[in-house]
Amino acid sequence: MGEDLISIVRREMELRNYSRRTIEAYNSVIRDIYSYYHKPLRELAIEDIKKYLSGKQKASLSSQTISLYANAINFLYTEIYKRKNFEKIRHPKKSKKLPIVLSRDELGLLFTQTQNIKHQMLMELAYAAGLRISEVVRVRVRDVDIAELTLTVRKGKGNKDRLTVLSRNLVPKLKSLMADKEAHDYIFVSERGGHVTETTAQKVLYACLKKSGITKPASFHSLRHSFATHLLENGTDVRYVQELLGHQNIRTTQLYTKVTNPSIKKIKSPL
Repeated sequence: MGEDLISIVRREMELRNYSRRTIEAYNSVIRDIYSYYHKPLRELAIEDIKKYLSGKQKASLSSQTISLYANAINFLYTEIYKRKNFEKIRHPKKSKKLPIVLSRDELGLLFTQTQNIKHQMLMELAYAAGLRISEVVRVRVRDVDIAELTLTVRKGKGNKDRLTVLSRNLVPKLKSLMADKEAHDYIFVSERGGHVTETTAQKVLYACLKKSGITKPASFHSLRHSFATHLLENGTDVRYVQELLGHQNIRTTQLYTKVTNPSIKKIKSPL
């Protein structure tokens, strides 16, 4: 497969204002399909495509990942090849597993496992503002409004901007990290230039989890889960939480109400 197809897909997605991450993800899927069949993708039948996706499901990929593959395939055949009567791939049902949430005590313990202010703030800011890992590493000085205690997330999921909250407790550390930086500079700067990578942020969290002795299977995204759960526990309306998280559908946000149900938590075991 030449790079012509990749260039065409990239250009078409850019014209439609897809996010950089989505563009890269779709092109990765297209390259993977080609490496699977080693023949022009235009020639593949729907059964070939279903066989490819079936292999991905057997590899135990998450429903979200399979949905990404389906979206990329649907885009390729309907928007690029414009194949008539193409039967769009249906998305698998999403997992209904409850999110992994860290308690306030666990978070307090987690944040003290490193003395590196930058590493502390990566985790604390993600929790305090409900940020995705891709969002927190890309925060710039201009995005932070200390006076209003707000943070602007630029080009989040779906390439959308949103406004979220800041904690006053983080202001001293934020000021320290922003000192001598220009408005367009990243707050979390890598020693190699640019911003720290998502891989680095994830490694920081895993190292702190290990040192803290917390055994929950948490990931960096658990900080965002914890933000939403704790806001709901504090009585914040689910619609405001939806806005702060940038969820398009409120049903996504309502998943957290299953973790915060006070009636269930008050029930005592009969043992």
